[in-house]
Amino acid sequence: MKQNNLFKLIKYIDKPLFFVSMALFIFGLLNIVTASSRAAVVNYDVSIYYYFYRQLIFIIAGLIASIVIIKTDTKYYKIIIYMIFIIAIILNIWALSFREIGGSTNWIDLKIIKIQPSELSKPIIIIMLAVLFEKYYKKLRTVNINHYDIIGRILLIALIIPSIIILQKDLGTLLITLFIIAIMFFASPILKTDKVKTTILMIGLLIAGLLVIYMVQGYILNDARKSRFTSFLDPCGNYEKGGYQVCNSYIAINDGGLFGLGIGKSKQKYSYIPEPHTDSAFAIIAEEYGIYRTIFIFIGYIIILQRILKISANSVTLRGRYICLGIASYIFAHIFINLGGMFGVIPLTGVPLPFLSYGGSFVLSLIASLAVVQRINIENKNQKIKINL
Repeated sequence: MKQNNLFKLIKYIDKPLFFVSMALFIFGLLNIVTASSRAAVVNYDVSIYYYFYRQLIFIIAGLIASIVIIKTDTKYYKIIIYMIFIIAIILNIWALSFREIGGSTNWIDLKIIKIQPSELSKPIIIIMLAVLFEKYYKKLRTVNINHYDIIGRILLIALIIPSIIILQKDLGTLLITLFIIAIMFFASPILKTDKVKTTILMIGLLIAGLLVIYMVQGYILNDARKSRFTSFLDPCGNYEKGGYQVCNSYIAINDGGLFGLGIGKSKQKYSYIPEPHTDSAFAIIAEEYGIYRTIFIFIGYIIILQRILKISANSVTLRGRYICLGIASYIFAHIFINLGGMFGVIPLTGVPLPFLSYGGSFVLSLIASLAVVQRINIENKNQKIKINL
């Protein structure tokens, strides 16, 4: 089989992962029409289909990029990832020169299009770490030698972009990026004793970092962000002090009940929930479809994560194993932080919900990540020589 024959490659993709992902993308796309209709017309004086078409364009762009990704053997990642990683660093630094949007300087606004380089950087960091773990695997697994120069090098590379994200003041993206790095670190080939020592050191650095954040809290933890931390346990009791978004999400979910108010009949999207097509997409879905029907969304998430982890376990390369694990962590982190904030389990930090929220950079990043997983699955099914660990 020729590795660049797309039609022959497609038959080796993971079908459950593909069809469930497409179903969620289509459902999310249609939901954006109803969730954003009021904001589009009243707030921005554009067509009710404005956000629908913009999201559709990004999905199509992601699918086109997926063709290239699926046709590219992951063995080339070790060559191209360094250049892509440097470009990601440059773009994130460039974003600092633009005006704040939503309290963060994490957008590159080119008038005709806005991109969020920190969002696009997540799969890049995942691939970078996976390539490094594969490159240094034997050395990291060899006992009785000093590994700290290699570990230090890996962590330094991993933390470059998160350090820039701190300057961008994007707390949600920072938390997700650090979560991905932590999961990949603990699953890495680094020896257990080295992991323990490194973890103790990183906890010390984290405490120092938190002290610095506290000292300059007006820069990163402004009043709006602090109010989310102080009000999330009782958002309705702190409605005017940061709890209004979560409280109105509660109202939307409660009004929807088991079976929902009906498609397009949400009340909370009318100025009660800010930007209901982005961070609060699930609240509008629950209000219109009901809790009973939202169960299918959670089933879809479980299937997607289970398929990615299965592909990871069956991977014939170390890079494939760690890439899939990182991408599963990436998707899970977005689900947990978005819904955790929506349900008041954790403070609301404002991150998109996979497949359902509006967001061009996030959609591109998510589709590209799923395409990489599919490419790894193709290699799993066509590679005859298994790794010998």
